Amino acid sequence: MRWVRYELNGKSGVGLVEGDRIVEVEAMSFDVAPRRTGRVVPLADATFLPPVVPPTFYAVGINYLQHVRNAVARGMATKAPTQPDVGYRANNALIGAGAPIVIPEGASGKVQFEGELVVVIGKKAKHVSRDDALSCIFGYTIGNDVSERSWQKSDRTFWRAKNTDTFKPMGPWIETDVDLDALVTTVHLNGSKVSRFRTNDMIFGIAEYISTMTRYLTLYPGDVIWMGTDDPTLDMVAGDTVEVAIEGIGALRNPVV
Repeated sequence: MRWVRYELNGKSGVGLVEGDRIVEVEAMSFDVAPRRTGRVVPLADATFLPPVVPPTFYAVGINYLQHVRNAVARGMATKAPTQPDVGYRANNALIGAGAPIVIPEGASGKVQFEGELVVVIGKKAKHVSRDDALSCIFGYTIGNDVSERSWQKSDRTFWRAKNTDTFKPMGPWIETDVDLDALVTTVHLNGSKVSRFRTNDMIFGIAEYISTMTRYLTLYPGDVIWMGTDDPTLDMVAGDTVEVAIEGIGALRNPVV
């Protein structure tokens, strides 16, 4: 199933994407069958919202080897992680597919995309084994972890480099039927392919992250984990359009203003 949050004529709703239409349901349900309202909305008429508003927004740091190698080649003191390492992002930065990424006044011009797989948790999880970790997942969506690189270097935390309003496009929907090993991530900038990598070729996989995280914290339905990106991550400027596509899930496209 493909779950979507949308807006039409000033009203928001939740539905299932079926072909070129959205079949509205009463609410997003993580553990019971969705209850349909009988309303149908043309997909082309809807404005996409972030497909979930997470209780907690987690984000993995460096998780692809080529990302490390390229950083070292650029003279950065970057090393591959020796254990799963996760941080946090802010919900204020979330936007849906089609919404503009706004580069704020004072940004350096080093504002870059990072195409990422997003894991959506489906049930409460604590002390989960690696073998059972994937059973906690509701589905997957796509994220663009927009980053202002000068702020990322100069600030003590990522409070504005990663969390400025509109810097976290996510969507267009949550896909619940996914073959992780078959996924390929592709990024297009203004229609030209600039990045392509096997999505599941991570240093530490999803199961490893969930197992490690739940030793110390509880994951709840609706929590999201953004799983990192591979290189290249390139500059975006006003007038650009960036698209992050993951085969089997969909495509997240946003203009830059």
